[in-house]
Amino acid sequence: MHPLHQPFQLVDESQTRAAFVGEMPPLTDRVEVVDYQPQWPALFQQEATRIRRLLGPVVLGLEHVGSTSVPGLAAKPIIDMDLMVADSADEASYLPPLERAGYRLLIREPDWQQHRMLKGPATDINLHVWTLGSIEAQRHVVFRDWLRTHPEDRERYGQLKKEVARQPFTYIYEYNNAKASLIYEIYERAFSGQ
Repeated sequence: MHPLHQPFQLVDESQTRAAFVGEMPPLTDRVEVVDYQPQWPALFQQEATRIRRLLGPVVLGLEHVGSTSVPGLAAKPIIDMDLMVADSADEASYLPPLERAGYRLLIREPDWQQHRMLKGPATDINLHVWTLGSIEAQRHVVFRDWLRTHPEDRERYGQLKKEVARQPFTYIYEYNNAKASLIYEIYERAFSGQ
């Protein structure tokens, strides 16, 4: 079994609510999935430059992940970024300068690899903070790189996202759960292909 393998599981509402700092926001409209936009890498670079300027040597890695990082893939127009630090549980080492610059902590998951997620002050981003070497951050890069080089999986995933986005959901985790089976199937192919 691949060292990054994780068993298939869906997230439930109570888990998701517990992760939010404050109230879990409901969706106010359908999930927006759009065709790939060529400006997404530049938006990532803009945000990466800002974060590196704010945090300096605290940044041990910064990756553009998620669907906006895969040319040709339909996506929610939100830039996903994985920030690697020495210890994501040590919020004092990175959170104050980010908050002073307008970033907002939305998710804190001490029981899931000490994951944190912030929203940015300008560009619509999900800034995920991980301890360097975290399994989930490594999985994100594997998934991204697989979709960049396997057009059939990229097309299937993009089509599924467009179909799922037409469904009414109350919370974003429901949209994510609706995609989970195919995501895990793609991970299995990616792990067996390495």
